[in-house]
Amino acid sequence: MYPMMTPAQWIALSLRTGMMLMEAQMVIGMRMLGMMGMWRVTPSETARMSSEKVAAAGESALAASRAVMAGKPPAAIADLALKPIARRTRSNARRLAARGPGKP
Repeated sequence: MYPMMTPAQWIALSLRTGMMLMEAQMVIGMRMLGMMGMWRVTPSETARMSSEKVAAAGESALAASRAVMAGKPPAAIADLALKPIARRTRSNARRLAARGPGKP
């Protein structure tokens, strides 16, 4: 039997997940504005968003698989699976926000 998650662990995992979801929505918005010519994005941004999703999903699956094989509890598995995705969404949100609105 896995050890029970403490309320603090539930809250921390929920906050990290929520933050990743908010950053992902910001990235989607800025990329859409970029496609409309209203946000400064590089011409390679559209291709980048596809390739990085595949890479992040692969890293996430690998991290989760390793955690399962190591016998980690479900909360640790979820946290390890979230990290590669959250790292990319945070990086993209910061990079795109720094470029700002306007013509490329």
